Amino acid sequence: MSRSSLLRVLATSILAGEPTVDHIVVRVSRTLGRTWRWLPPLSQRYVKAFAGRTRPRRRDVVQFLRHDPGFLCAWSKHFHELWVEQWLTEQQRMQPVAAAETWAVPVIESPGALADWLGLRTVELQWFADLKGLGYKSSRPKLRHYHYRILAKQSGNIRLIEAPKPRLKELQRQILAQILERIPPHPAVHGFVKGRSIKTFVAPHVGQRVVLRMDLRDFFPSFSAARIQAIFRTLGYPESVADLLGGICTNATPRDVWSRPAFDIDLSQVQEARALYSRPHLPQGAPTSPALANLCAYRVDCRLSGLAKSVGVEYTRYADDLAFSGNEAFERCVDRFSTHVAAILLEEGFAVHFRKTRVMRQGVRQHLAGLVVNQHMNVMRPDFDLLKATLTNCIRLGPESQNRDAHPRFRSHLEGRVGFVEMINPVRGRRLRTIFEQIQWR
Repeated sequence: MSRSSLLRVLATSILAGEPTVDHIVVRVSRTLGRTWRWLPPLSQRYVKAFAGRTRPRRRDVVQFLRHDPGFLCAWSKHFHELWVEQWLTEQQRMQPVAAAETWAVPVIESPGALADWLGLRTVELQWFADLKGLGYKSSRPKLRHYHYRILAKQSGNIRLIEAPKPRLKELQRQILAQILERIPPHPAVHGFVKGRSIKTFVAPHVGQRVVLRMDLRDFFPSFSAARIQAIFRTLGYPESVADLLGGICTNATPRDVWSRPAFDIDLSQVQEARALYSRPHLPQGAPTSPALANLCAYRVDCRLSGLAKSVGVEYTRYADDLAFSGNEAFERCVDRFSTHVAAILLEEGFAVHFRKTRVMRQGVRQHLAGLVVNQHMNVMRPDFDLLKATLTNCIRLGPESQNRDAHPRFRSHLEGRVGFVEMINPVRGRRLRTIFEQIQWR
């Protein structure tokens, strides 16, 4: 038997049960027909390498064995004696990391069980997960699972909205409600978390001596399918199930989407976007993307929270917006602190939007997520005045005249903006509500 073939057999045997030294020794001994002297030390090194980590893929175990000095020595001395006496198969069962053992996620141990849980046939499950990238390769929109819309941002950059079609959206909502929402988010995270909001994101930074704001570039598309699948393996799902769940929650954008934007886009932006979105990523517009992004960012939230705590600083995050604040001591070290934060973010695979980094001291307007935080939380005056003018013109000229962006549900859109002001500043909100109620809707 070749070394590569033996490595694959041993990797399967290692993954075929409990990941403890004794159990691994027993399984591999059954596979090889005897307990070699080098086997217990190898098992100890394996457990040490993977203990407490996400359930490894078989290829990761093969790589570990391929570079293990004990196995290499054994192969060089005994390769003619190493053969398979008993073939084992990897057990398809839940193996969550220790921290995830108490999370009440559904037990799904095979692709067939996943198809049943989602109410699909196996072939339909494969179609929606699209692990072979057929949607990316197809030029027919009907064979794709997403609708695409390119938006221009005020900064001059572009944003791609990838809206899943109805059936896929139902599957994603089921995964969100019955799996992802049962996982506790990091305490510093306030975006897309039940019971938290922009208000709770901003609150710790009100009245602080200095506020540091940082922004992450390409937040959703920066999360690859491999990272999403690793999240599901962390929850204990077998590799085959985790890959399918990850496929349902990620998307690779067809290249021709960028050939027909509704506005002019710089060629360099198009090339950069094509490269970024062509690999499977979290689509902005899918119900599961915010929760998965928060889970993928859990490690960086832990590191940034620890850094902030070490210097007595407050830290919160809302999607790609990061906020830090503190007193006089923080004011003296804020520049070095921001450099350290950027280094951590880069180490964790995030791109920092350095042009959006702001250090705001008390002498200037301190604002986060469109809210002023100098003395108390408030809506920014220009935003309030613009909304008030829009509502007033709706009364004078009719709401159609103010719907310049052709919003399909303009009334709900305006009411939501009024409700936001009411949440932040009830007095100002009541004034806007009075104006809103005078609008004549057809």
